[in-house]
Order: sequence, then structure tokens, then C-alpha cells
Amino acid sequence: MWKFGPYHGGVWKLRVELPDAYPYKSPSIGFVNKIYHPNVDEMSGSVCLDVINQTWSPMFDLVNVFEVFLPQLLLYPNASDPLNGEAAALLMRDKTSYEQRVKEYCEKYAKAEDVGGLPEEKSSDEELSEDEYDSGDDDMAAGPVDP
Repeated sequence: MWKFGPYHGGVWKLRVELPDAYPYKSPSIGFVNKIYHPNVDEMSGSVCLDVINQTWSPMFDLVNVFEVFLPQLLLYPNASDPLNGEAAALLMRDKTSYEQRVKEYCEKYAKAEDVGGLPEEKSSDEELSEDEYDSGDDDMAAGPVDP
């Protein structure tokens, strides 16, 4: 849980994709549950890559992403380079209303009890843990096996 400005109390699940050239190329970061922020695409959750790419170095690791880059992004949104134009315009026009909208999103989409139930995307090379395998998840489709 981050304690940053209007995002205080919100809990988000993040998607992290490491490129083949990592750590020489920055990871791709996205929010799984919705967040209202000028530099985060509201539909996909993708974080503006420039935010991370501008300062990325192979000396950084994922700890830097979670403890430095993302908190800085939440504290200091860049309304002049938005992925969410509505959020950027509201921030520039009326910061109080922007912060109220952020808090509404936090209450609606970023509660700790809700994040645990969000569906996760699995890549083809990830293995299921024993708990996930035995969970009897109905979301998985099964069909006849070809001989």
C-alpha cells in the first residue's frame, strides 16, 4: 500500500514485463486495477514508458521501480505528457477536483480486499503453483485431447 498524496490507502496489483534485454532495457509496468492518473492509460493500465525510460540504468532493479519510480510518479504526475488526457486536464484545471477523483477511484478500484480477487494473466512459460492447480478454477477452458 502506498502512502502518497491522494493515492494514500490505495492498493494496486501491477503487471511487470521484463524485456529480453533487461536490465539494459527498462521493464514495462502496468496497473491491473484502475487508477486515475495522467501518466497511466485508464483502459490498459500501462504506465507512460518515458517516465521509466528517461532515468533507467542497468544498475537499477525492480526495487527501484517499486520504491522510487512509481512513488515519484504518484507524487509528481506529469500533466504535460499524458496517457490519460482527461486526468491531465483536470489536474491542470482544478487540482482539488482531480484529487477527489483519485480518491473516488481508490475507494472503488483499489481496496485491499478487492485486489486479491483480480484475475492474473499467466504467460505461457509460467507454471501454476500447486494451490493454483488444485483450485478448481472454472475460468480455465478444457476440451477433448487430440491423440
